[in-house]
Amino acid sequence: MGNKQPTPEERMREAKRLINRGVRELDRERTRLQNEEKKIIAEIKTLAKKGQIAPCKTLAKDLVRSRRYVTKFYEMKSKLQGVGLQLQTVKSTHAMAQALKGVTSSMKAFNKTMNNQELNNIMKEFMRESERMGITEEMMGDAIDMALDQEGDLEASDQVVNQVLSEIGIEVTDQIGDGVPIGGIREEKKENQIDDLQARFNNLR
Repeated sequence: MGNKQPTPEERMREAKRLINRGVRELDRERTRLQNEEKKIIAEIKTLAKKGQIAPCKTLAKDLVRSRRYVTKFYEMKSKLQGVGLQLQTVKSTHAMAQALKGVTSSMKAFNKTMNNQELNNIMKEFMRESERMGITEEMMGDAIDMALDQEGDLEASDQVVNQVLSEIGIEVTDQIGDGVPIGGIREEKKENQIDDLQARFNNLR
């Protein structure tokens, strides 16, 4: 019980903590060296004004060495930050893999509960009822049109037709053949439409 192994998540957190601490230590040391560099430069200037060239050369060597260390610290910091970025990428990839695993399990469970035959039957029934609804709407539209077709409108239409035919020299009785008034033809057509609607309603039952 006391020798419990850390989980991958715990190891990753510890690694990131060590990297962040290392970066902070490098920054502190670099800042210290840069402050020392300023002191060395000031001292070189003082000695140069006094004409002490030999000590200036010695301090100059220390300055070059210090600057080289500062450059090294920058490189080390960059490498540590790169490792931290890689760890973050691994963590993100692991999280994504876990999420995909959960989604896959949910999809499998859902597919097991699906009844494909039942779904097909539902879709067929839906299409059938949609088609019936479309036919019913069409029939209702025809019925409304017939209801709105008033008797007075038919007579007025007949008068217009008779007037036009008279103007062009055609007798109504000659045009229709047996001398049946146009109004009578319209009434017969209306009755046929009603019979057709009744037949279509009967087919839907």
